[in-house]
Amino acid sequence: MKKPNFYTVIIGTELLNGRRKDDHFAFVNSELLKRGFEHKASFVIKDEPKFIEDVFALVKADEQSVMFCFGGIGATPDDYTRKAAANVFRDGNMEINTRAKELIYERFGDDMYPHRINMANLPVNVGLLKNVVSNVPGFCIDDRFFFSPGFPSMARDMVLEALDKFYTKGQEKFSLVLTAYTSENTLIDVMEKVDENVDLSSLPQMLGDIRKTIISISGYEEKSVQRNFALFTDFLEKEKIQFNLGE
Repeated sequence: MKKPNFYTVIIGTELLNGRRKDDHFAFVNSELLKRGFEHKASFVIKDEPKFIEDVFALVKADEQSVMFCFGGIGATPDDYTRKAAANVFRDGNMEINTRAKELIYERFGDDMYPHRINMANLPVNVGLLKNVVSNVPGFCIDDRFFFSPGFPSMARDMVLEALDKFYTKGQEKFSLVLTAYTSENTLIDVMEKVDENVDLSSLPQMLGDIRKTIISISGYEEKSVQRNFALFTDFLEKEKIQFNLGE
């Protein structure tokens, strides 16, 4: 995979109705940035089977996608993630994963029946992610799609395990920033000349009567970043508009 596109899918109606707050996105985002990666998208969604499948299918359609999914792999009736993952990524095929069953038995013994055993009913042909808290594993599909519990104390080590094993370091990204003392509108014609292979960010600010715009150009090709950044510096110098490098 040349350049992974990272997604997080955070499943939990209690997050949307305000009963709990999400801690997953900030953690994953921080770990990705440390390694030179970044998110393409993050979703917080309801515990709704068809909708979960729709979001998984959206992620799967991206050939460069890597997904971290949180929640819905427990033993209660509203834990839909395992089945949804099987439907989208394994044509609906599931099995009692032998190693997952062993791990659950190590933790609960015969109390794994009648309900906890369901946590070993996983899509076929998956890998497992270690649960350092309860011993009940998460799972991964095709080394790209990672499924963890909704509890951050359990999920975080699984995220680190996945990143350390499969996505240790991304491609270096280059970035240049300037602050122009003019309105954003003044720079729109220049913005329209920026190449598609770089990322453009424009942040207008107003302090009293002072207008300024922070322009950031970033990308994986240093020369391309420099060339597109020069579109702005050349324009500002030509128009005698004051600017500073950096924010």
